[in-house]
Amino acid sequence: MDALSKLPEEMDHLVNSFLSQAIVGDTTVGFTQYIFWMFVAIALLCVVIFVFKKKQAASLAPKGLFVNGVEYVIEFARDDMCKSILGDTWKKHFPFIASLFFFILFNNIVGVIPGCHPGTGTMGVTTALALVSFVYFIVVGVKRMGPIGYLKSLAPEGIAFPASVPLWLIELFSTFLRLITLAVRLFCNMFAGHVVMGAFAILASLFVEPLLQSFTVAALPGAATSIFWMLILIVIYAVELMVAAIQAYVFTLLSAVYIQLVENE
Repeated sequence: MDALSKLPEEMDHLVNSFLSQAIVGDTTVGFTQYIFWMFVAIALLCVVIFVFKKKQAASLAPKGLFVNGVEYVIEFARDDMCKSILGDTWKKHFPFIASLFFFILFNNIVGVIPGCHPGTGTMGVTTALALVSFVYFIVVGVKRMGPIGYLKSLAPEGIAFPASVPLWLIELFSTFLRLITLAVRLFCNMFAGHVVMGAFAILASLFVEPLLQSFTVAALPGAATSIFWMLILIVIYAVELMVAAIQAYVFTLLSAVYIQLVENE
């Protein structure tokens, strides 16, 4: 009960830690902890790419777990999110799709590290990502059909003029709805995951800390509870790593689907 009595205070501290805190300037236009960790994720991604290219160039055949692992992820993005969705046009869209996937993936993975708050944990960055995806597939559609042709393509073919107007408005609304759903889905899933991880980390620490401070025979009954919460925390972290990869995949896959829709109009 002593451990649980500290839970409300620790949860308040956890919730407050997710609020944007300005490192430079203010929280409106300043450099917050979310932006800082986003740049850390970008730097980590650049290092991984640099090391991968250097190791890959050192031998004709890929060697080592690192090189093979990165190649597998790149091929997965190419085959599963580009070729299978976009067909013959996959090559011109692959740089965008791969950049989007790896940016979100590395931000999500950094977010699993205790104390880190990457960009995908804030609505501002996920909205910016969704806006980039939204603008990209709109530009693809306009370049392919022209501005008027793209707007006309929103209405189903074969529908007479009076009846096509409400259908066109519904389709226009659903197009803009993609922007909202992309941003909200990514943010909510990652933010909820961070809160759950933090809550279980607090529970684990509250039960383990007394055991470490005075490990006596009398404290042995509480050891089982401490071990239980530690095991649960490990499972939660493993699940959150999986969720981080899945959310990067879902966001990128949906972006590829939206591009495919305007490519095949």
